[in-house]
Amino acid sequence: MSKQNILLEVRDLKAYFPVKRKSLREEKKVVKAVDDISIEIFKGETLGIVGESGSGKSTLGRTILKLIEPTSGEILFEGQPIQQLTGRALQKFRNQMQMVFQDPFSSLNPRMRIGDIIEEPMKLQLSLTKEERRQRVKELLEKVGLREDAMRKFPHEFSGGQRQRIGIARALAINPAFIIADEPVSALDVSVQSQVLNLMMDLQDDLGLTYMFISHDLGVVKHISDRVAVMYLGRIVEMGEKNALYENPLHPYTQALLAAIPVVDFDKKRDTEPLKGDLPSPMDPPVGCVFHTRCPKAMPICSQKRPVLSSQNNQQRVACFLYEEEGI
Repeated sequence: MSKQNILLEVRDLKAYFPVKRKSLREEKKVVKAVDDISIEIFKGETLGIVGESGSGKSTLGRTILKLIEPTSGEILFEGQPIQQLTGRALQKFRNQMQMVFQDPFSSLNPRMRIGDIIEEPMKLQLSLTKEERRQRVKELLEKVGLREDAMRKFPHEFSGGQRQRIGIARALAINPAFIIADEPVSALDVSVQSQVLNLMMDLQDDLGLTYMFISHDLGVVKHISDRVAVMYLGRIVEMGEKNALYENPLHPYTQALLAAIPVVDFDKKRDTEPLKGDLPSPMDPPVGCVFHTRCPKAMPICSQKRPVLSSQNNQQRVACFLYEEEGI
């Protein structure tokens, strides 16, 4: 896609968190939750972010929104750097970017009625009369498949799927261009997940939205995404067009994640064994390639140097010495 179509660009983004020392003699340590990530998100697309728990997916989303202050790096929204913005300038930027959270119950104030929850951001960000705000609340509830009488009810009166629809309506309240959805369906029943995913896709088509969709579920990500970035221990190890990545995963970590997806045909043998062992600590990540301690194809160079995310074809980029060695 053209550079002109880029909505959000992240360059060399890092989010480190200092660890409290038990004594003055103890060495200072940091948790490298997001470690040198660069991505581009194009207008109107959905970029899926996948990886195991602890890989830094949610921290990446919160850092982009400046809910977490980045340690270093650049965040550009429509070409404008935003990492130094404060006060009203930051508020103006946040009008364009919203978040849908994982837990559809704890993200809603249990003491507020649904109409007030959705209306609240409008009071702060939009110059509308009270009547105009209430009318917009009705329209948003209709868009997400809820009736007007939901305005007078409280969050506990709704199911998990309905509460997530309310969370989506609240995110849409101030007409954002970009939404980060952080595991938005992981707390829902499988039958409800598809309804919420289809709703998000319909809203994207109707409103021209751009999504970053964070999930550990590769099946869900495949359903909704246009491109996919695979994260491991704070870094992106592979990124590419959805179909290319799922049909021909290049990085051993991506291959292992796809091998772990449940299959219906139990007689079919897997080409790749699922991952073994636990994710290393982000406070003390392995030297070189962060995946080499669990990689079945690790080479001596993997524990010495860090591979760079580089293009392997028109549709995929991968950070792996296997392809540098083979010259693919």
